[in-house]
Amino acid sequence: MTSPLPLVDDASCCATVTGGVLDAPQAERIARVFKALGDPTRVRLLSLIAASDGGEACICDLTEPVGLTQPTVSHHMGKLVAAGLATREQRGKWAYYRVVPEALDSSARALLSS
Repeated sequence: MTSPLPLVDDASCCATVTGGVLDAPQAERIARVFKALGDPTRVRLLSLIAASDGGEACICDLTEPVGLTQPTVSHHMGKLVAAGLATREQRGKWAYYRVVPEALDSSARALLSS
């Protein structure tokens, strides 16, 4: 049988969604990240890459799982790279991608601690 967690009577444990006003460059950067994440295919692509062996994936391995053509997946990956959520490395004719975990953390922190 599980027991309920104790209630904490300390406001410092639960930061508010916004801790202050973002300046224009911060808001633009965060909006670019959220806009890139506003497409379910892009979110799925990030999860596929993060779950891949070695934390990277070739564009050739990303098309089948999402059911899209290589040019369409490349377009989505371009948006993720532009938003700073993934990196791209060209190896011969194929592009390999890695997730940038700090980018998501940074955007969340900016909303919480501005």
